[in-house]
Amino acid sequence: MNPSTSRPMQLRDLLATAVLCLPIGAAAQTSANVRPLSLDQCIEQALQKNLSIQIDRIGPEIATFNLESSLGSTYDPVASFSLSERFSSSPGRVDAATALRSPPSENYTDIWTPSIRGTLPSGTVLTLSGNLTRSSGTSFPLGFQYVDSASLSLTQPLLKNSWIDANRLNIRLNRKNITISELSLRLTLISTVNAVQQAYYDLTFAVENIKVQEASLALAEKLLAENKKRVELGAMAPLDEKQAESQVAARKADLLTALREVDATQNRLRNLLTDDYPAWSSVRIQPTDTLMALPQTFNVLESWQSGMANRPEVLQARLDVEKQNISLSYSYNQLFPSLDLTASYGHNGVGPTLSGALNDIQGGMFQSYSYGVVLSFPLSNRDAKSRYASGKANVAQSLLRLKKQEQDVVVQIDDAVKSAQTSYDKIDATRLARVYAEIALEAEQKKLESGKSTSFVVLQLQRDLTAARSAEIRAQADYNKAVAALRQAEGTTLSKAKIKVGAK
Repeated sequence: MNPSTSRPMQLRDLLATAVLCLPIGAAAQTSANVRPLSLDQCIEQALQKNLSIQIDRIGPEIATFNLESSLGSTYDPVASFSLSERFSSSPGRVDAATALRSPPSENYTDIWTPSIRGTLPSGTVLTLSGNLTRSSGTSFPLGFQYVDSASLSLTQPLLKNSWIDANRLNIRLNRKNITISELSLRLTLISTVNAVQQAYYDLTFAVENIKVQEASLALAEKLLAENKKRVELGAMAPLDEKQAESQVAARKADLLTALREVDATQNRLRNLLTDDYPAWSSVRIQPTDTLMALPQTFNVLESWQSGMANRPEVLQARLDVEKQNISLSYSYNQLFPSLDLTASYGHNGVGPTLSGALNDIQGGMFQSYSYGVVLSFPLSNRDAKSRYASGKANVAQSLLRLKKQEQDVVVQIDDAVKSAQTSYDKIDATRLARVYAEIALEAEQKKLESGKSTSFVVLQLQRDLTAARSAEIRAQADYNKAVAALRQAEGTTLSKAKIKVGAK
């Protein structure tokens, strides 16, 4: 063996062993855990197990509970019941004429007061109440005395708190929050599905790129073997053999890089598909879909219209404007003075027995009623005026946020359309570049065989061919990724994937 070539030969053998052992070892460890998956299967898995989706799927449920809470606290009738007993004693009175003292008195009074109170959507407060008093003692020598009453009263705001109040404000805002939380879920679904698509296309490219790097390594090893024979025959300088050995080592390093890229992309996709990463850490996802460049028609105006109608961010911004207008309506209402209409009507009864007192109420012999208005207002009203001014500023701010969001969507769609069109055009360009690179390498190899070229030129053309093959696959993956990104920008990711949005 030539001493000058022993170390390069040893280095080459070590690299070859490393490259061969890594894939074989990985395959031996994970062959039982290879899981072939199509893109649709990956999306379905993500819809079920992705943690971000699971988190935001609870949002509409929470918002619904908040609405039910505000409805209950406002409109659920409230029943109350009180029971009390009172005792009083007093000394007898002194007659001024006779200076005689009357005997002292001791009286007992038991009071029962039931009531039920409720609020109507108009803001009217209704109260149905009753009162039963039983008195006994020295002041009632015949026994017990029963006094009872039943009445219905109402309070109706006429100005302040008439068409809206704090409770009705919360109800209307909570209704909007349900829709906002549903849009938030939709946004997460769109983002996650797009992320799965991007990762799947990257993984498909990475797997195909390994084949390209393996073919490149095979070409470099074939040239090295041929150069060795030429050196042994004296038809080539030893330097050309060293150049070929260097190229083999470089191609092996490129293959290792490609293998690492597959692992990194696998991790990215696994993280999107599961809520239990340790259980999936040993699973090797095998893409079953091939990269296809289906021609599509791109229309930026139609995409803009779709984005304005479907993007969750735009719809959320519009809802925020509506919420600010509702709050402004409440702030405006609070500028008015409080003017409440009050009215009540009831029946009264009295008797030595409970049944007699109740009969009086039922018969309606003794009635009572009242009506009137209550007016109150702050002297300066600075608080309400300041809140109203703040509300108008919030509306103006929310309108500007909406305008900015719409403009951002327009720009994103414009960029996405141009990116998709450019990516499609690159497919033909990279295909032609790969074809010409193959032709150039084949011609240069024939020239090398006839002694009219050098190993250096052939090695350079091999590198060019590898880059062209990789670029062709990359262009196909980038086109599919660009189309997916355009669907996300339009807000049509879910409809194109035939996914129906639900809170659960």
